[in-house]
Amino acid sequence: MRPGIALIGLLVCLLSGIGLLGAREPAEAATTERVVVNRFSGVAIEGFDPVAYFVTGTAEQGRAEFEANLWGAVWRFRNEGNRASFLAHPEIYGPQFGGYDPADIARGVTVAGNPYFFAVVAQRLYLFSREANRDAFVANPERFLYEVGKRWPALQEQLGQ
Repeated sequence: MRPGIALIGLLVCLLSGIGLLGAREPAEAATTERVVVNRFSGVAIEGFDPVAYFVTGTAEQGRAEFEANLWGAVWRFRNEGNRASFLAHPEIYGPQFGGYDPADIARGVTVAGNPYFFAVVAQRLYLFSREANRDAFVANPERFLYEVGKRWPALQEQLGQ
């Protein structure tokens, strides 16, 4: 085998394995994380500011100069005020279920939420792997949360510390 072809084959395998070539949509989250983080940087929710969802109602990128470490993850914020709010009340501002999609948890699987597909319901942030999951959840959150309540403890035990 020629070295150039072997290198291309290796790159294709690596890129498809991490979802850059669209081989898996949506990608299942690794079952070793209690909070969804970028496996290379350790940044939670792809660097989006969790407080901004409450303040502006939009998904906004945080900035590296406003970071905090909590729950084994690096969180980024738009400003110092958002950072302070998060640290004072992480149980409110942090995404519920560690950023895993509650619609998928209700089905018994852990799939990482996408920061662009979100909902703030009853003063809590939820991230979803796809828009259809978000829309179904928003239409009847009680039904999903009931199912999640039954399944999340066992799924959480499977996730790493």
